[in-house]
Amino acid sequence: MKPNIKACGQAMVTAMVNAVLAVALMLLVEFAISGSFQIPKPYLWAGLLIWLVIFVGQFWRQRHLCKSCETPRESPDPSR
Repeated sequence: MKPNIKACGQAMVTAMVNAVLAVALMLLVEFAISGSFQIPKPYLWAGLLIWLVIFVGQFWRQRHLCKSCETPRESPDPSR
């Protein structure tokens, strides 16, 4: 269970950072085009969708990495 919690935490942080950066970039472009700093609802939905996609991908990746680190390695042959 612990690898899942660790993977979830790392995936959540990665997804949040990426989603915030994506929304900030969208708002910057919107400001450059229109000259106003209003936050349209589609931008928030897009940020949520970006967060969800990145979270799922990162959770799968982090869980795989955590599980591969936990597998017991073969003990070295003492006769060598």
